[in-house]
Amino acid sequence: MQKQINKNSVLFVLCLASFLVPFMGSAINLSLPQIGKSFAMGAVSQSWIATIYLITTAIFQVPFARLADLLGRKKMFVSGLMLFSISTFLCGLSPSGTMLIVLRAVSGLGCAMMFGTNMAILVSVFPPQNRGKAIGINTAVVYFALASGPFFGGIITHNLGWQSLFYFIGFTGFAVALFSIVVLKSEWTEAKGEKFDYIGSAIYALGLFGLIFGFSELPGMYGYIFITTGIICLAAFVFYELKYKQPVFNIRIFSGNKIFGLSCLSALLNYACISAVAFMLSLYLQYIRGFNAQKAGLILIVQACIQCLVSLYAGRLSDRLNPSALATSGMAVIVAGLAGLIFVSTETSMLFIILLLFLSGFGFGLFSSPNSNIIMSSVDKKYYGQASATMGTMRLTGQAFSMGIATMAISLSVGNKAITPELHAGFMKSFHITFIICTVLCIAGVYTSSFRIKK
Repeated sequence: MQKQINKNSVLFVLCLASFLVPFMGSAINLSLPQIGKSFAMGAVSQSWIATIYLITTAIFQVPFARLADLLGRKKMFVSGLMLFSISTFLCGLSPSGTMLIVLRAVSGLGCAMMFGTNMAILVSVFPPQNRGKAIGINTAVVYFALASGPFFGGIITHNLGWQSLFYFIGFTGFAVALFSIVVLKSEWTEAKGEKFDYIGSAIYALGLFGLIFGFSELPGMYGYIFITTGIICLAAFVFYELKYKQPVFNIRIFSGNKIFGLSCLSALLNYACISAVAFMLSLYLQYIRGFNAQKAGLILIVQACIQCLVSLYAGRLSDRLNPSALATSGMAVIVAGLAGLIFVSTETSMLFIILLLFLSGFGFGLFSSPNSNIIMSSVDKKYYGQASATMGTMRLTGQAFSMGIATMAISLSVGNKAITPELHAGFMKSFHITFIICTVLCIAGVYTSSFRIKK
């Protein structure tokens, strides 16, 4: 029998944890040029500081969600928060770029443990009639973290150095982990006593790694080899899971639930088209326009601030209005913002760039909360853990693909070199290639999202 649950306290601690990861993700973009200078890293190597974290989180989120159903979501959540905090703190002590990338991969493991359970705990505590509001608040916190990341991250990096950013997040995360032990009094084990699917987990991890890593290696031969291997492994995973009695992921959630499938696909395309914006604009503002990290952060903060405000109200609206219509409208607005970035040049007005960030932030805020509400409300309670992990995997896989698009474009136009004035023209070419692809993906997202409206 579960202990009495204080819903507001649970929401508070989940929001604290939800703040740390996106804050680190948005703040580190402003630190990449300084990190690259410290370790003599090229543009492609710098991108791997962000990409490797996304890959490990995406790969392990579904297996850890299943383990959480078996062992307890609270245990998994707290353990993940501890691992994330310690490894992030150690990133600040890295003696080389290679060690920093390795520790970022470990941080991704901790994040996979957290975010495979975070949303599942939230929807287990809040009833359907209040779920959209709670999800909206949680999502708004994420966007507040994204908003404050460039601002405070730029200030910290500019004045105290990039290492201090990792120390701050690591120490804060450890304190939140201790607090969550006190607040989360209940445990959630929806599949206690069942077996864990080790073979299915391994096939899934190999497939997703091959697909994401291969995409980041395009157009090289190894990229095509890894992508082919990933597709084969994922196809084998589907057939294996359909036959296994206690699968790591129940594929039938998709087969009999079109709303769930379309919503997950829309989330994947949404994150794939928008996640490269902060990375590419951070490099653009610092390398091409000559801004320091602090000034660049003040510009990038616009998108995340708008996301924060809009997502808060969009979550509440999704309890009363058609959430599919809200999400689809958000995707359409994002198209306008991304299309404008295709025409950015070395002389583009900052006001125009800020307007494009406003559009992207407004559209993303309008999409995210309603889409999350649709996903979590379209499955039975026993599948909350897997639905939460699937939603997180779509998000992180989309982010990894987005970074893969940017990395591929930079590799084609610049190579793994420092971005010097001689290479500015090449970087701008990669900038335009990235947002042409992202705009096309977003248009496809509008199409898939619109299928849900009548349903």
